[in-house]
Amino acid sequence: MATSNLKQTLGDLNKESFISLLTKIIGESKFLQNNPPELIPEEDRVIKHVLDCLLPYSTTTGGPLIVNHVTYFPGRGNLIVEYPGTQPGKILSFVGMHMDVVTANPNDWDFDPFSLSIDGDKLRGRGTTDCLGHVALVTELMKRLAETKPKLESTVVAVFIANEENSAITGVGVDALVKDGLLDKLKGGPLFWIDTADKQPCIGTGGMIPWKLQVTGKLFHSGLPHKAINALELGMEALKEIQLRFYKDFPPHPDEQVYGFATPSTMKPTQWNYPGGGINQIPGECTISGDVRLTPFYNVKDVMSKLQEYVDYINENLNKLDTRGPVSKYILHDENLRGSLTLTFDEAMSGVACDLNSRGFHVLCKATEEAVGHVKPYSITGSLPLIRELQDEGFDVQTAGYGLMATYHAKNEYCLLSDMCQGYHVFTGIIAQLED
Repeated sequence: MATSNLKQTLGDLNKESFISLLTKIIGESKFLQNNPPELIPEEDRVIKHVLDCLLPYSTTTGGPLIVNHVTYFPGRGNLIVEYPGTQPGKILSFVGMHMDVVTANPNDWDFDPFSLSIDGDKLRGRGTTDCLGHVALVTELMKRLAETKPKLESTVVAVFIANEENSAITGVGVDALVKDGLLDKLKGGPLFWIDTADKQPCIGTGGMIPWKLQVTGKLFHSGLPHKAINALELGMEALKEIQLRFYKDFPPHPDEQVYGFATPSTMKPTQWNYPGGGINQIPGECTISGDVRLTPFYNVKDVMSKLQEYVDYINENLNKLDTRGPVSKYILHDENLRGSLTLTFDEAMSGVACDLNSRGFHVLCKATEEAVGHVKPYSITGSLPLIRELQDEGFDVQTAGYGLMATYHAKNEYCLLSDMCQGYHVFTGIIAQLED
């Protein structure tokens, strides 16, 4: 089918149907919050509404859609929906539409986060931008394919997922689907990960390494500082040394300009804790926590190894570390006592640099330019789970999204209906181009 004819067949987003579905899905968002162990999302609540839309067009009722509800943990399902094409092995997929949301405190919002409200072009509620709006949008695309039944060479697949990120329960989403081989067929064509924002191709994301630096000194009275090892001072000076070494070893990479990253790799503290005590006590311990945000041109394991190397060097050379004043010290020779640093990591993830020479990238750019009016790919050191692993497995991963970065994970979250309409046109443009 010619590009123009196919796009005409698939038409515009059915706004009434889209809003109706999104209203039902956002109405479940209170039960989709992901903050374990207290809040475990129940993605099957979303799947129920998606199935209500798509099952009337499934093969079980004589329709074209092949629907597969895959569950690895009760209540936390995934949904794979296929519109079959005529050419074996030719495929395109829309993946990454996760069915959980970040937490929301209704007391902090100007409107109810757990129900959809409409203010002009704004569709307001938790998940409208990330990522329930995309769930509804791709559902409407699959529904329109089933209604109009265009003859396509490519099989079009949508994969709605249970989210791994921040979850106390692993092996429930994409990683399990990949492990079981349920996504292997998607390697036959571009995979569009629909979980970013602002309507432009997101061609690069950052890796993330959560770290924790435990600092041990010696607690003592603040009037006798020469008998203490001030854990706060040791932590500050050690962190400064670690950061200086990090930025020397991992400077801005030339490819960051090619991909349009707003920032290079960074290593910084975000939390500082200590056990408490009187103001007249010099703390004997504290913990500094933070993260590394790493552009995808550096290796996560190399960075973790280097950070440990920095800490080992400081521990062995405390006498070379800057101090704070004439009696500040990190070694008490008369007591044979030394301060110490212990570095630990939580689970790290790698960033991704999308293939700028792939068919998927060029198709996404052209479809975006036609639907939005311009195309300007961008990169961020925010992290998306799993897509680097998919790329390493041989998938042609490209990423895009049609919510608003300004409200991503924010209070008073909303998306724009007009942006979702353009996103729908991007999807139909992608399908049409891949048929040429």
